Formats: sequence, C-alpha cells, structure tokens
Amino acid sequence: MYPSSEIYGGLAGTWDYGPLGAQMLYNIKEAWWKKFVSSRDEIYGIASSIIMPEQVWASSGHLEHFTDPLEGKKFNTMFKTKAGALRDEIAEVYLRPELAQGMFVNFKNIVDSFHPKIPFGIAQIGRCFRNEISPRDFLFRVREFDLMEFEYFVREKDWEKYFQHWRKEMWDWVKEVGIDEEKVHELKVPKNELAHYSKKTIDFQYDFPFGKKELYGLAYRTDHDLKNHKLDYYDEDTKERFVPHVIEPTFGVGRTLLALLDSAYTEDELGGEKRVFLRFRPDIAPVKAAVFPLLKNKPELVKKAGGVFDMIKKEIQPVMFDDNGNIGKRYRRQDEIGTPFCITIDFETLEKDDVTIRDRDTGKQEREKISNLTNFLKTQLIQ
Repeated sequence: MYPSSEIYGGLAGTWDYGPLGAQMLYNIKEAWWKKFVSSRDEIYGIASSIIMPEQVWASSGHLEHFTDPLEGKKFNTMFKTKAGALRDEIAEVYLRPELAQGMFVNFKNIVDSFHPKIPFGIAQIGRCFRNEISPRDFLFRVREFDLMEFEYFVREKDWEKYFQHWRKEMWDWVKEVGIDEEKVHELKVPKNELAHYSKKTIDFQYDFPFGKKELYGLAYRTDHDLKNHKLDYYDEDTKERFVPHVIEPTFGVGRTLLALLDSAYTEDELGGEKRVFLRFRPDIAPVKAAVFPLLKNKPELVKKAGGVFDMIKKEIQPVMFDDNGNIGKRYRRQDEIGTPFCITIDFETLEKDDVTIRDRDTGKQEREKISNLTNFLKTQLIQ
C-alpha cells in the first residue's frame, strides 16, 4: 500500500494499492461474493452508481443525521458535488457514503425482474466515500474505501431469527477467511449510539495493533429505508402487501485486509535462522506459487524454469517468476509475501523432469513430477 498521490505530498485518508495489495483485495472480494452471493439462490448481486441525487439522501435521513460533531456544530461527512454542464440542468449530487441505498432504490427493480420470495437479499461490493474529519490508523479510517454488504429482506416477525442466522454466518466468514477468531469480539452498540436507521446493531471488533476497533457490523434497519423511499412488497401467494424489514451485514474490505495481515503475521525459526512469513489462506494469498531456477547464470535451468512457469500460470494465477538473489533470499521474500509454495528447478530437474516444492508454513520440501505439478497445486490450493 502506498500513500495516494505521494509524489505531490499525498492526500490524507487516501491510499493506493500496489500489485500485491490489489490482488489481495480482489481475492477477498471474490471469496466474499462466493460465500454470500453466488453460492446462494436467494441473494441477488447488483452494482449500483456511486453518484446519487440529493433526494435519495434526504429520504434516507443521511442529509439530517449523517454527521460528526465539529467545534460544537454538526458536520455532514458526505461528499457533495454537482452534475450537469448547463446552469438550468445542474443538480446537486453526493458520492455515496454507504452501499445500502443502492440496494434500496433497486428493490422494486429486483422484485419486478426476478419475483423473489421473502426472505431474500440484494448484495453488492463497491466504493464509498466519507469526508472524515481526522482520518487515521493507516487503512482503518479513510475517506475512500470498499465495502461488501447485503440487505436481507424479511417479515417483521422473523427479524430476530435472521439476525441470529447472519450473525453466525459472519462468524463463519471470520474463521474461513483466516482472521484470528481470538482477536474478534462482539459489542452490542448502545441505544444512544445507534445509527438513525438502526434498532439493533452488533459490531464485530478486532484487536488491531492500534486498539480494539470495529471490523464488521450487523444491523437491524427495521423498515426505515423502504418506508421512506415509499416502497413495499406484494406477496403473490398470500395476496398481502407490506413493507419488509431489513437485516444488514456489512464488511469493510480494507479492514478485512488489515485484520488478515495482523492474523497471518508469523515469526518462527527455520534452519537455524529467524524468519517472518504471512500465513494466508492459499486462495487469499496474493501469489499462489513462485517458480525459481536454482541458478540464474545457467541458461538451461532458466529456460526450463520459464517453461514450468508458463505451464502453471495457464491454470493457476497469479504465479511469480523470481531469479534474483540466492535461493535462500528468494524463499524469504516469498515467505514475506505469503506465497504458499515455491517451486525450484535444479539440475536434477533436467535429468528426471521433476521439481522441488517447498511448503511456506513448514519449510518442508518434496519432489513432484512436472507432469503432475498443476494438479498437485490445484489440490493444495483448494479451500
């Protein structure tokens, strides 16, 4: 991660992700989408606009309530701008501070297009913007960030049942993605601190190096949003028309990455030397495997390694080729990236057409035929 616009002094609360960080963001989003959207029949994925008209935020209550105190006054943390080129066409618009309204304003579209039965959800992953007064703690409190979120629409009488259901599913995600469960704690948000739309909220807090802070949130938004947008649901079976209530699980992508970095950071001793490595879940790791020629000044090894690299990356991505420095330094470099497997092409490879595979966590090495290498890696990388 790099400070955004760093060559011009940077801009507080904004960060750019380099190749490894960007890949991890993608991996996190893909894993979340698979667990909460594509593997389920009742949750519908969308991608809504970042720019939304003022009326959306007036109806949702954000214009009035989405504020922070600033020297005794209320400061609205939404970014405001104008759309349109001609004076009589200019409209005041806002960059969305949350994903939820994109799901709510598309509620009728989803119902009319897909006729879902209650309960069902609408999900999306996307960028949000908040004009934080004092951004801080690296990626934790920033002005531009990605969220993963869905709104789950239920009958009012069923809200507690589904609140508990998604509470459990969120804990399952924490465990599955590789976040240290022992560092995660639930906090019921006090009534006087609830968001204007919430009747009950649980924060999932994480023991970050800079303190215990919110990682995820689970909110019961009641019927606040659909009612204010004047939207309802017609049950074609019971012939009943009503306003559904909403359960909202929210996941910050940057905060997930921070928690994963902290959870995966490991120090141990290997071969009589201290080392640092990142114990990422294989499908979350930014590099799945690295290919090395034992010696870079031996053309036959470099050529063979290049062929193995090209073969693997056709079916497994991303894979890294590294011939810089001695083999020990290359192992350490991949350990710090969190690469699960390192594959070394040596002189024995030229004779037997097999390679050495080194496991990141244990440092153990084994030989594997090149013809079976891709299948071996696929098996090991599946979660």
